[in-house]
Amino acid sequence: MKVLDPNQSYTFSKIFELKVEVDELVKDFGYTFSRKLLNLPQYQGQLNRLQQLEERITAILPNVLLSTEIARREILIAPVITDLVYYTNAQLRIEYSLKVSEQLQGSLDYFLHNHHHVIVIEAKKGDLDYGFNQLATQLIALDQWLDSKEINLLGAVTTGNIWQFGCLNRENKHIDQGLESYRVPEDLEPLIRILVQALTS
Repeated sequence: MKVLDPNQSYTFSKIFELKVEVDELVKDFGYTFSRKLLNLPQYQGQLNRLQQLEERITAILPNVLLSTEIARREILIAPVITDLVYYTNAQLRIEYSLKVSEQLQGSLDYFLHNHHHVIVIEAKKGDLDYGFNQLATQLIALDQWLDSKEINLLGAVTTGNIWQFGCLNRENKHIDQGLESYRVPEDLEPLIRILVQALTS
């Protein structure tokens, strides 16, 4: 029993709206799924802007309403990503358009790549569970789109103040959703260290 109608066209955002179970969704594309503690490695070097980033976010939060996705992206997500680019010299694309097929297409909120590493970040106002559905299809699309099988794929879905990760094992066509969540600003340091490590390892 397929979740997606093979005769219909879908975008990543439309898949989010379907509110289906993620394991059934990825099965449509020939992938398997599980949830587990990812224990993602963290960068161990010096991060010379980390304290300033935490102070800036903490200082501004009392004065901002985070009731829209764009507010969360501007205040919470963009500062993290711009510092990530600073630390890694990764290439950043925002609202990056991607089309692999009629069922794997749409815009990636944040697409970062550096040598043999790719991170895709999906921003949501809320509903991280179904937001992960959207992220999973984006990871599958990238797996099929990227030429080199040596490129590692990491994904994150975030409301800005909460981040969750997903990994795609390209050889086994398997997606793991991390059971851990990282809060901003409370868990900003491990979050940044995971993201930096993913682009520099």
